[in-house]
Amino acid sequence: MTVSLGPFSFQTAHLLLLISLLIACGLGNWVGRHQKVRTGKVLLDMLLVGLVAGRIVFVATWFAQYRAEPLSIMDIRDGGFTPWAVMLAGLAYGGWRMLKNPRLRNPLAAGMLAGALAWFTSGAPLLLKLSERKPLPLTALITPTGAPVTLAALAQGRPVVVNLWASWCPPCRAEMPLLAAAQQRERNVVFVFVNQGEDAHTVRAYVNSGAPTLENVVLDANSAMGREVGSSALPTTLFYDASGRLADSHLGAVSAASLESKLVRLRAQK
Repeated sequence: MTVSLGPFSFQTAHLLLLISLLIACGLGNWVGRHQKVRTGKVLLDMLLVGLVAGRIVFVATWFAQYRAEPLSIMDIRDGGFTPWAVMLAGLAYGGWRMLKNPRLRNPLAAGMLAGALAWFTSGAPLLLKLSERKPLPLTALITPTGAPVTLAALAQGRPVVVNLWASWCPPCRAEMPLLAAAQQRERNVVFVFVNQGEDAHTVRAYVNSGAPTLENVVLDANSAMGREVGSSALPTTLFYDASGRLADSHLGAVSAASLESKLVRLRAQK
């Protein structure tokens, strides 16, 4: 799910998208070399137009969640984009540019096909369909009082939201009130907060220091779950359906809109 470069973690799917874009630019420029047509800027513009359109559609869909904090609309770190809108808007913009400049047609079409081929053969689509191959982790966990517990025992056949966090992580602390409120509201969904790498004393001190009231706080002292699910980034939130299959995931602090968009799909899979 993530690739670490020093202290930074990046989503693997995003890196594969960047590589696919570079391949598209390279082949498009090569095809258009005799006519001195360069496609890199057009392809980048297609991506930007698509992302803007995808963000607008996502915000419009979940505007009730954004209404309370309208400035959060600009915070794209929540990953709130509507994929079909991104694709349609990007392709529409590319088609418009080809109509305006016929010399772009062959190079741009070649670049788009090469980028799409690179994307689909890179394994990125499989990364985005995590529910097809990721079961509920079997990592051995303990409660702050030292009792052993597993995610399956906590789930008891219900959908599960698993949040990997640490008290030293600012984005983890920032999203805690939102997740705590969702835990109280979504009584048919089990929320589990799996602390990564901290001892019981540290976790109890954080939970008792005025932090949001949380149920199902458990410890993973060796950060084994992060390695098992393939994510070194904190926070990471994983959404499992009632059958124990991974339905969705979110890296970084989750917003109200992005959380609701994933919970809607999770409820539908019960």
